[in-house]
Amino acid sequence: MKKYFFLLLVAYGATQCTSDSYLSQGEFGETNPENAPQGIVENPFIKVNDEAVSTFSIDADGASYANMRRYVLQNSKPPNHSIRTEEFINYFDLNYSFNNTEDPIDIHGEVSACPWNTDHKLVRIGIQGKPIAEKDMPPSNFVFLIDISGSMDPEDRLPMLKKGFIKMVEEMNEADRISLVTYASGTKAVLESTAVSEDNKKKIIKKINALGSGGGTAGSKGIITAYEMAEDHFITDGNNRIIVASDGNFNIGISNHDDLIELIEEKKKSNIFLTILGVGNNVNDHTLEQIANHGNGTYEYIDNEKQLEKVFIHEYSKFFTVAKDVKVQVEFNPANVDAYRLIGYENRLLNNEDFEDDSKDAGEIGADQNITALYEIKPNYNPDYKQVPTFDIDFRYKEPDSDVSKLIELDIFDKGSSFKASSDQHQFTACVAAYAMLLFQSEFSGTADFESINAWLEQVVLADPHGFKAEFKEMVQKMY
Repeated sequence: MKKYFFLLLVAYGATQCTSDSYLSQGEFGETNPENAPQGIVENPFIKVNDEAVSTFSIDADGASYANMRRYVLQNSKPPNHSIRTEEFINYFDLNYSFNNTEDPIDIHGEVSACPWNTDHKLVRIGIQGKPIAEKDMPPSNFVFLIDISGSMDPEDRLPMLKKGFIKMVEEMNEADRISLVTYASGTKAVLESTAVSEDNKKKIIKKINALGSGGGTAGSKGIITAYEMAEDHFITDGNNRIIVASDGNFNIGISNHDDLIELIEEKKKSNIFLTILGVGNNVNDHTLEQIANHGNGTYEYIDNEKQLEKVFIHEYSKFFTVAKDVKVQVEFNPANVDAYRLIGYENRLLNNEDFEDDSKDAGEIGADQNITALYEIKPNYNPDYKQVPTFDIDFRYKEPDSDVSKLIELDIFDKGSSFKASSDQHQFTACVAAYAMLLFQSEFSGTADFESINAWLEQVVLADPHGFKAEFKEMVQKMY
């Protein structure tokens, strides 16, 4: 390896310390050491004869990738607890097709040779949310909940977020409504629910531009106020969503992690969705991610204006949930599979019995959004492996306004494809997963290295209108 990666490893060694010492460095912004994340334990290989069924919730977040990018571009290694492989993969638009005429999600599956272990195979499961044309988007009731505490003063926090919210307002329709709530030492309703007419857009933008920072962080009171405003102006059959923008360092009111989660779980019953936007180099990544997970929400990290445009403009349709509580249950065929390992999703695993339990929370997917999961499998010798499914997948989801789940089923056959002959989506997601494993120093990364990933990327041809896939390739190349 060349010097750059050596420097990353040195940085990594320098940061291996206890949670308490991380806290003293402001890494999490937590006020209670017991709330600090204890690190991710990678999913192991599981023998099919011991347990043939694997169940998990989807994860539509992309924050971990954007946060990692900030570290790497500053020539340092992200801490392992912040590396969530599924969020690396799901950061990217993979252009999955949507052909389902009955359900709001479409599903895909593929098997190929595994590029980092030639004795194994790689399984990809893809989910695509139904696209919604702009003219068909339902009216929206948005509540912007913006942290204006003193820690939000730097240019890469409140000033940058204001630009994003203004861009979003400029794109919205007259049928949409916006409320604006801020919180610092206290909470303030800066703007009551207002229709986004052309005349009112100027008023709304003026209110956003006038925001300044100072004081503590009464985040819990802000969350309560935002839900109250969203409920007061709830649009039946519309899009009701709170967008929270913060560095996540709550220190007034409810600041304990578990109490915040309990508050969010109670509020999500109102059928109002949640988007969490994290900012800052001391972002409380753990708490913001958990709030999103427990609150019918998604979590994104904003580190620069290009990322801001991705979230607010290019992927605006993700603010419109098409399916909620989406669960995946995979059953592997012991004739073809000896053992399997789910790559990522460590904090989204479910018990098998949770799959049919509609009271159990799971992830949401937005309009035209794709979600991907990868399994690495150890195959069994079976000369007739192409004749029987290697695995079958059951998906459960709920319509956004329903409490009753629906079931979709799909059988996946192994066609004996080499990795090189697999789809571009399959190859690209493998590259991203391998990159995450190398950063994590995974015991499962096999023969993968950054030069190999770059070579695999040379084979991939996917649409990249905003340059995010090209940027990923540049980051890979920086590592050797």
